[in-house]
Amino acid sequence: MSARFVDIVLSNDINRVVLERGHLLGVPDWWLTAGALSQTVWNSLSGRPPGEGIRDYDLFYFDPTDTSFEAEDAVVRRAADLFADTGAVVEVRNEARVHLWYEEKFGVPAAPFTSTRDAIDHFAATTCCHALTRDEHGALHAYAPHGYDDLFALRLRPNPVLAPREVYETKADRWAQQWPELHIEPWPDLAP
Repeated sequence: MSARFVDIVLSNDINRVVLERGHLLGVPDWWLTAGALSQTVWNSLSGRPPGEGIRDYDLFYFDPTDTSFEAEDAVVRRAADLFADTGAVVEVRNEARVHLWYEEKFGVPAAPFTSTRDAIDHFAATTCCHALTRDEHGALHAYAPHGYDDLFALRLRPNPVLAPREVYETKADRWAQQWPELHIEPWPDLAP
């Protein structure tokens, strides 16, 4: 685990609160992930306040025992109460049910994920494939399947394993407006 990564992520008060309280949702295999982490790092590296430009804080979990919308919605509602005092949008999703709606939303089918880490491996940009969680003893654990080099180099790199090109390019365009310091790598079929 990169101590620098963890220190920067925890400089964002919302990240710290989500990591302190996440276990209270009582869901298995939960991780704080995606933009809440990478964008906090980008903010730090570019001299911005830790939470600037972060739309939401993704807390993913994996519960294959009940993939109903109702079960996920119950967790979403508990999270809304748990994090209401932060003023932030904490978006909670059961990654065990993504395959049920992914094709309708993005136009390509998704095989069922096997864990939250498996879902993270399929993000549209490898640079965003980072996650943190706390175990039952309060110890932090990081997940970074592509390491930290691109993240700290402000380099956005596509991950063409699931998300369509349009998803990556839409995110890249939006992020480039907020963080013009980003070096955006093109989708592989656009590379020379």
